[in-house]
Amino acid sequence: MNRRDFLKTLGLSAASALAVTPFTKAFASSKKQNVNILFFTADDLNCDSVGCFGGKVPDLTPNLDAFAAEGMRFEYAHITVAICQPSRGVLATGLYGHNSGIMGFMHTEREIPTIMQTLRDAGYLTAVLGKVGHSTPHASYKWDFVHDQNELGSGRDPDIYYKYCKEFLARCRRENKPFYFMVNSHDPHRPYHVPGKPVKGAKEPSKTYDPDEVAVPGFVPDLPGVRQELSYYLNSVRRLDDTFGKTMQALKESGFDNNTLVMFLSDNGIAIPFAKCNAYLASTRTPWIVRWPRVVKKGTVDKQHFISGIDFFPTVLEAGGLPVPKGLDGFSFLPLLKGGRQAGREKVFTQIDMKAGGDAVPMRCVQDKRFGYIFSPWADGKFWYRNNNEGLTMKAMVEAAETDPHIAKRVNMFRYRALEELYDFKNDPDCLKNLVDSPDYKNELGKMRTWLHDWMNKTHDPLTPAFENRSSPEKLKAALVDIYGQHYTNPANRKRNTPRRKTKVIKPKENRK
Repeated sequence: MNRRDFLKTLGLSAASALAVTPFTKAFASSKKQNVNILFFTADDLNCDSVGCFGGKVPDLTPNLDAFAAEGMRFEYAHITVAICQPSRGVLATGLYGHNSGIMGFMHTEREIPTIMQTLRDAGYLTAVLGKVGHSTPHASYKWDFVHDQNELGSGRDPDIYYKYCKEFLARCRRENKPFYFMVNSHDPHRPYHVPGKPVKGAKEPSKTYDPDEVAVPGFVPDLPGVRQELSYYLNSVRRLDDTFGKTMQALKESGFDNNTLVMFLSDNGIAIPFAKCNAYLASTRTPWIVRWPRVVKKGTVDKQHFISGIDFFPTVLEAGGLPVPKGLDGFSFLPLLKGGRQAGREKVFTQIDMKAGGDAVPMRCVQDKRFGYIFSPWADGKFWYRNNNEGLTMKAMVEAAETDPHIAKRVNMFRYRALEELYDFKNDPDCLKNLVDSPDYKNELGKMRTWLHDWMNKTHDPLTPAFENRSSPEKLKAALVDIYGQHYTNPANRKRNTPRRKTKVIKPKENRK
C-alpha cells in the first residue's frame, strides 16, 4: 500500500492531532538508571491459553508460568489494536493509530518519537529478533542487531533464538552498554504445527496435543473441526513457551538477569472468529507479565488496574529514568510495578482501522470490568466481514451452520456484525448476547457511548463525525468515505469481502438477497 496516497485520502486528517498536541522537548527531569529492557512478544496468543491466566490445558506454558511466579501479571491488560503491525505500532510510539499514522499494515512518515530511537539516543543498543517490519514504525530505522523470520527457523526454532540472544547479550557486555532487546516469536501464528507436516525450518515443539486435550473457548462452538485446529494451535503455543524459556536461559547465562526489566505479552488474541482482527474481549486481552528484580514483588497479581499497549513506551522510559516526551496518548504504569495504586485506570479503549489487504473496517471499543461497548460503523447489514487468515475453525462453523440454526446465527453475527454492541462480562464473558437493544441496560449503554465519544474527542479521532452521525446511514457512510476514501469504497476491497458461493449459511431474512 502506498502510504502517501493513503494520507491523501484522509478527509479528516489524523495528522491534525499532532498539530493540536505537538511533541516538545519539555521533559520531566529524572535520574538515568541504565535499566536493561527485554521485551518478548507472542504472535496471536490467546490470553486464556497461558496457565497462570486460567489456562485449562495442563502444563501448556511451564516457562511462562514460572516466569509469572517471579514477577507480576496483570488481569486487566489489553493491547490497543488486535492486528499485529498496528498493535506493535502503538507499543513503539505510545500513540493511537490515528495519531501515529499507523492505521493498518503500514509504517509512518511522521516525525514522532519511537521507543527504539529514544533509547538509542540515550546510549542503548537496540536489537530485534523476528517480526522486524511490523515492529519498526519508521521503515528507515536501522537496529544495531537484527535477525528476521527466515534466519530464525521461520521464527519457530527456540535454539536459534537462544543462539542470537547469546550473541547480542555478549556484545552488550563487550561494549558496556544497556540494551533494548525486542524478541518476537512467530508462534503461535498460523501456520500452526501439524504433526508430520512441519513448517520448513521450524523445530518440533517439546510437546504436542490431541483434539481431546483442547479447551474450546466459549466464543466459538465445540465442533470436531474446531478441536482439530485448536490442537495444532496448542502445539505452537508450546513451542512459543519453549522459545521464551530459551530466551530467559540466555539472559540468565549472560549475567544481566538481575538488572533487566523483562516484559511479556501477545500482540493480539488467537486468529479465530471473534478474537484477532476484532474488538472483543478475547481480541485485545493480553497475558502481560513483568519481572524486574528488586523492584517488582514476586508472585503478585494486579486485579484492579487496566493497562494497555498505549502505556508501554512511557512506562519503559520512566523505568529507565529517562525523559518521557509530552504528547503521548498513554501514561506510565510504573507506580503499579512498585506496588502502588494509580487513578485513571478504570477502563480501556481499543480500536481497529484497516486490516490486511487495506480495506477499512473501523471499530472502536471501550471496556471496564463489567461491560464492553463496540462501535462498528461499517456494519450496514450488507458488508460481509472476513478475517484474512480464516482456517479450520471458521470452515467448521460454516459447515455446521447449514443445519444448526444456533451456529448459523453465530456465523451471521460474525459476518455482518452490528453497528453497536454491548456485553455484560459478568454474565456473558464470551460476548454471545448483544444487549444494545435491551431496555434493562439503557443506562449502561448511555454511559459507554459518552465514554467513547469523550475519548474520541480527546484523542482527535477522525472517526468522531461517524460516531456522532451513527443514527443516519447516509451521513454515517459519507463520514466514512471522507475519512478512509478509497480504502472504504474501493470495489476491489468490497469484492474480496463477499460470500463465497459454495457456503450456504442460514441467514436471517433481513440479510438475505
